[in-house]
Amino acid sequence: FVSDPGPVIYRANRIGYRGKLFTMFKFRSMRREQGRRFTASGDDRIFPFGAFIRKTKIDELPQLVNVLLGTMSVIGPRPEDPYFVEQHYTECGRRTLNVKPGLASPGSLFDYTHGSSYLGEGSTEEDYVNRLLPTMLALEVAYVEHQSFAGDLKLVVRTVSTIAQIICGRGSFPEPPEMTRAREILSNDPPCAGHPPMAGPRV
Repeated sequence: FVSDPGPVIYRANRIGYRGKLFTMFKFRSMRREQGRRFTASGDDRIFPFGAFIRKTKIDELPQLVNVLLGTMSVIGPRPEDPYFVEQHYTECGRRTLNVKPGLASPGSLFDYTHGSSYLGEGSTEEDYVNRLLPTMLALEVAYVEHQSFAGDLKLVVRTVSTIAQIICGRGSFPEPPEMTRAREILSNDPPCAGHPPMAGPRV
């Protein structure tokens, strides 16, 4: 990329089906430097063109290779960094490993539409683990509990529609339909990830 010299494809270690480590492919949208294991809104490592491909989700197109390789599905829980799985997933969170990870899911869609209200430029790893990750995992568990072909088709439509609306300038979205069940899951002790229990959005 002109924005930042280096490889076009970013290879990330992720945990997939039944806890198996795999390599996930993305178009690189960030500078090649050591830093946080998560990406927050306004992250200064994201270069200008990278911000565009992240907003439009173009950066995730190489994951179609993962689908062809059988390590990912089109719809399924978002695959996470091994560190967060090993250090912060509870038994609840590990239920998301019972199915293949996917390109789209309720959790990843929630991060796309609501993540900036949970994490900002100065957010820490602890903020991610205790604020956003438990909610995302609860949404993923709610999906796993009621996974169906019809539900997956609806999620594809929701994802495409949401991306189109964000590209057109929409900035506010309602809570996802899985949130009612996710709140029930979040009321468990411990939650799906993070200690102490999640603190909720920033105020």
